[in-house]
Amino acid sequence: MRRASTLASSVISRTITSTLHDCSGLSTTSAPTINHRFLHAALFGTTTSTGSSNTRRVFNPFSTSLGVAGALVSVYAVASLSQEVLAKEPPPAELVPKEVVLYQYEACPFCNKVKAYLDYYDIPYKVVEVNPISKKEIKWSDYKKVPILLVDGEQLVDSSAIIDKLGNKIHGKEIVDSASDKDDDEEKKWRRWVDNHLVHVLSPNIYRNTSEALESFEYITNNGNFSFTERITVKYAGAAAMYFVSKNLKKKYNITDERTALYEAVETWVDALNGREFLGGSKPNLADLAVFGVLRPIRYLRSGRDMVEQTRIGDWYTRMENAVGESSRMKA
Repeated sequence: MRRASTLASSVISRTITSTLHDCSGLSTTSAPTINHRFLHAALFGTTTSTGSSNTRRVFNPFSTSLGVAGALVSVYAVASLSQEVLAKEPPPAELVPKEVVLYQYEACPFCNKVKAYLDYYDIPYKVVEVNPISKKEIKWSDYKKVPILLVDGEQLVDSSAIIDKLGNKIHGKEIVDSASDKDDDEEKKWRRWVDNHLVHVLSPNIYRNTSEALESFEYITNNGNFSFTERITVKYAGAAAMYFVSKNLKKKYNITDERTALYEAVETWVDALNGREFLGGSKPNLADLAVFGVLRPIRYLRSGRDMVEQTRIGDWYTRMENAVGESSRMKA
């Protein structure tokens, strides 16, 4: 029993120790003295403030699409009766990269943001799930965080930078020339808002209490790349640890009530739409895709269900599901 306990303790310690540094570089000054390699590896990622060359280390509530295939079937059935389903926007065939590989944690919101972009533009991609403990899948790279996107052999890193650079590859000058300066400024503003504000209110919500923390780690462990022992250990120890970490995050970001902060954030986004179907007008822009990508993993957790029931975000979210459509991820 003591040996098993020591093993569990060792796994948690190794899993959690360097996470704060490996994925986002989030300052640990506000976190309790618990080392979390896996927890934060799954929950943190990197992002670059749009329009800036500075890489920011931002807390990443876990992300992924949560297997919404069944829900999407229902959405499409209803949409086909009541509205036209928006078409995707695949780039010209000659500009589509020949090989795109995403190295990710399934539970990373910024990885999910990249996937939303790839799915919307119908760019086929392969996924390599990285083990957050060993990281053996990215031993080849000097960059030890996710997401990493290989595009025809070229390594792209940092979610916002990945999207910008990939956009330049498949659209060239179109991204700049197709929008006015005002539209471009609005899009950049809300992309920064996603990275610098929205993500901060998610974790206190998904770890709000012990039952929601367990629900979140049930998803993380079932969809991540770990061994059986790691899965069992991380589920319970991770949920307990992140429950306490979330309390410190509330203090750091001056959050009094988790749900109120979440509801206010998404209502702010709906207000920004100002009656438009999307921030981009008749079709999503990069800010729409960023918000959708970050929210998608929590949509069918308790916090996400409450969010849709208690705010006006639901209609926009459904339109985004229709617009992004099925994943362009290639089957292994």
